Amino acid sequence: MTEPNIYITLALTSLAGLAMIVAAGLAGWRGWLSLRRMELDHAHDTGMPVAVSTGARIEIADLKERIKKLEAIAAGVDL
Repeated sequence: MTEPNIYITLALTSLAGLAMIVAAGLAGWRGWLSLRRMELDHAHDTGMPVAVSTGARIEIADLKERIKKLEAIAAGVDL
């Protein structure tokens, strides 16, 4: 083989390998999304509460505290 043919063969082989890796990753991603959809549908159908992250719980608690303070201000209670 001549030198340019070696480089072309190597480049095409590398490109084919990269394409296989990308295809496998895409199939895995689609499978994971399908699994999450099934979990959410199952939780919705059974009435089970969906898991809430800790950060969201902290934010909700903070918002509840702010609402209490605003209600106290509106009622004229001095904090």
